[in-house]
Amino acid sequence: MWNFPLVPPTASKEGEAISLLYWTITTIAIVFGTIVLLGAIYLAVRYRASNNAVDRSNATDSDLRIELAWTLIPLVIAMVMFGWAAKLYADIYAPREGYYEVFVIGKQWMWHCQHPNGARENNMLTLPAGRLVKVSLISQDVIHAFSIPAFRVKRDAVPGRYNAMYFTPTKPGVYHLFCTEYCGTKHAEMIGKVVVLPENEFQKWLEKNAPGATAAAATAATTGSAAAPATGGTLTLAQQGEQVFKALGCNACHLNPNSPVKVPDLTKTWGDTIKLTDGRVVKGDEAYIRESILNPAAKIREGYQNLMPPYQGQVSEEQLVQLIAYIKSLAGASNGGK
Repeated sequence: MWNFPLVPPTASKEGEAISLLYWTITTIAIVFGTIVLLGAIYLAVRYRASNNAVDRSNATDSDLRIELAWTLIPLVIAMVMFGWAAKLYADIYAPREGYYEVFVIGKQWMWHCQHPNGARENNMLTLPAGRLVKVSLISQDVIHAFSIPAFRVKRDAVPGRYNAMYFTPTKPGVYHLFCTEYCGTKHAEMIGKVVVLPENEFQKWLEKNAPGATAAAATAATTGSAAAPATGGTLTLAQQGEQVFKALGCNACHLNPNSPVKVPDLTKTWGDTIKLTDGRVVKGDEAYIRESILNPAAKIREGYQNLMPPYQGQVSEEQLVQLIAYIKSLAGASNGGK
């Protein structure tokens, strides 16, 4: 009857650290609040106007030691908490290596998730326990906020920009997934579940949910573009991107050694430092690749002309995720798969 938890369960490595910080701050607040409250009550009673037993002669107006104590001690505690919180913030949002990446697209009013092997989920995210996870977020329409209370993580999903966060699930189970940014009339219905599985069960889940080539070809055709013929078997996210790449005719210029058009080398895009015609230098990340597909004129590489047509409105966010995965794979292939 009284099974009402005061806080969500803690089911991630980062969540455990954040919970410790939360309870530390709460404890400090209770201690100092108690000192202030009891002190105020004591002074109000002892030095009330009707208490004639108190000698009020030679009263001290100030005491530098007390002033320094109640200023410096809270300052030091506050700075320690700030540094601690900044470290935890960086652990969630700063780039790290050795992760399992999943792309999440927010749209009114659902969460669409894509795994590297091509598995896809709606309002459900299946993850392995004990592995660092990178969630790359973007919105298809308005601002959403991807929140998993049990992991103590939240990140905005913003139109036109990829945001990332990192966490390590620790406990197998099923946890709540919410949108915590008001996004329209059905905002309250934009909920889902995060399923954390042991590593061996997660691998079985990936194998079971890997899509067939026919399903991937149908996905590539969702915006009206012609899909490449299905070949059977299963397709990873990068292979789905290759299908979209060919369906859009990108291979006529890119990756074609006999192309009459001079185009940038896609195998030297992901992760590289790219110099632009206006002298700026940018990194070849998800944001750069996405913008270069939708609006190639925005950032033109040094030594090249603006010859590529824009694909704004011709590809969906799901297809952009697939294309980015494909271009990432080209960089890996050019480095021996590293």
